[in-house]
Amino acid sequence: MQNKCLNCEQSIQENYCSNCGQITSTHRFSLKHFFLHDFVHGIFHFDKGFIFTIKELFTRPGHSIREYIQGKRVKHFNCFTAILLILTIEYFFTKAFPVDKSVFYSSFEGFYKVYKDYSKFIVFLAIPFFSFFSYLIFRKSNQNYTENLVLNTYLVCGWLVINLLQKITLTFVSEAYYELVKIVTIFMTIIYVYLFYYQYFSVFKFKVPLFLKVLIITSIILMLKQIINSGLNDAGQYFLH
Repeated sequence: MQNKCLNCEQSIQENYCSNCGQITSTHRFSLKHFFLHDFVHGIFHFDKGFIFTIKELFTRPGHSIREYIQGKRVKHFNCFTAILLILTIEYFFTKAFPVDKSVFYSSFEGFYKVYKDYSKFIVFLAIPFFSFFSYLIFRKSNQNYTENLVLNTYLVCGWLVINLLQKITLTFVSEAYYELVKIVTIFMTIIYVYLFYYQYFSVFKFKVPLFLKVLIITSIILMLKQIINSGLNDAGQYFLH
């Protein structure tokens, strides 16, 4: 048992911190714990801290998630639960306020056909690929692959919130502004992904300048997203008529 709580740094003697309540047996992430505990827990339980987590993801995203992975976990919402909740909010919002997105998705009609029915699968499919490349590029940080899975899951949470804001905006603007909304969303996404990785890895030492590594991973992530979207677009046009 460690001598200090990783969440609030209070001296501890028991299995739970007497100051903040976090369990004292906090450990590094492993694949077994990631899937058997966090994934199952994320689907069947809702912890406190959703609003706090969203706030952190848009005020100090990288710093906050690095602290979470290092042990400060008591305030954060489970990453799997957060994704499922955001997708659920998006689903009910689009049902309540339907918008003709044929203009917005004119070049990706096939992708939209797939996404509207299989959004959860698409999101979870992308995360392992994002994590593989961030693990390779930042391997000197000594973050294992599972920790990269966690940080990229939270990255996707923030990304989904941006997409949700895009859908909300489309509800209140005319088709004449759809292209502007698309451009603003793209720039917001690029800035968010870059800032997230830069903050997260800012405390680690690398031979290659950090801004260059972050620029590379940001480019790879956005290209992977485009490749996945294009593949799903082709599949949607071929199989979903």
